Amino acid sequence: MDFRSDTVTKPTQAMRRAMMDAPVGDDVYGDDPSVNKLQERMAELLGKEAALFVPSGTFSNQLAIMTHTQRGDEILVLEDAHIFFHEAGAPGLLSGVNMRQAKSVSSCYDLDELPSLFRDEDIHYPRTSLVCMENAHGSGRVVALDKMAQVYKIAKEKGANVHLDGARIFNAAVHLGVEAKEIAQYADSISVCLSKGLSAPVGSVLLGSKEFIDKALKYRKIMGGGMRQAGVLAVCGLVSLDEVLPRLEEDHILANYLALGLEEIEGIEVAKDRLDLNMVFFTLKDKVDLAQELLKRGILVNPEEEGEYRLVTHIGTSREDVDRLVLALKEILQ
Repeated sequence: MDFRSDTVTKPTQAMRRAMMDAPVGDDVYGDDPSVNKLQERMAELLGKEAALFVPSGTFSNQLAIMTHTQRGDEILVLEDAHIFFHEAGAPGLLSGVNMRQAKSVSSCYDLDELPSLFRDEDIHYPRTSLVCMENAHGSGRVVALDKMAQVYKIAKEKGANVHLDGARIFNAAVHLGVEAKEIAQYADSISVCLSKGLSAPVGSVLLGSKEFIDKALKYRKIMGGGMRQAGVLAVCGLVSLDEVLPRLEEDHILANYLALGLEEIEGIEVAKDRLDLNMVFFTLKDKVDLAQELLKRGILVNPEEEGEYRLVTHIGTSREDVDRLVLALKEILQ
């Protein structure tokens, strides 16, 4: 049993069959029919003009930053954003841009503070060219549409673009009860991950205007992401849209069931305000190497990070798995 992340999902049997029979071409020449079909479907789902299949979510985010900015620019990121916290300082290394951290208020920008973070036109200052958002946020929260709209409005008034790290945008859409394009409308570019809750083995998609994607195509080549017969991977994304996307809500329901079970265990404090997704965050009253203790019982979880544990439900998790996990935690802690 694996509760570490929804990145541990395995390709479904339908995906494995589709990989075997995938129509392929050479994607660098633009003639892989499976890749082209995936890009077209994703663009339609997200309400954007064009899309580009890339190897990973970090690759997609960094490709967006490189395409939107010039070297020496400054971009705005939340202090707890994946782009800032978990992408190895890539914006400075790859795109030559500075990251200005903003205070995170429930995983969104402080709308009163945000306008003041943009640099004035001055020879001493870098240009603020991009605002990065994240929805769903890795904290377990989903950002409301009205807040996204306000961030987008402020960015446009300041002459900046908005990139959305939408690795779990479909999970956010499930929570908000809207189509993903309703979220995507408040961003100039969006990165969507196929290999998390959607269960594809590899890949993300970057979306935006046709002009933006045409420019990103060259940068993808520069970054080493020009894949050849990539259709064998892209078809998994197509299957995920048909087979896995419609069942995402089940993961959210199971996570809430898990949270209820954890709340019954003395010594566990569940973050009840961060149960928007297929994730449960909690802290322990007493110091225990929970990851090691659970591993002895055949259950995988990540070690604590900054004093907090995260459990994630996904297509490979059953109600019985959750019951077994809760029982194991009771044995360890009580």
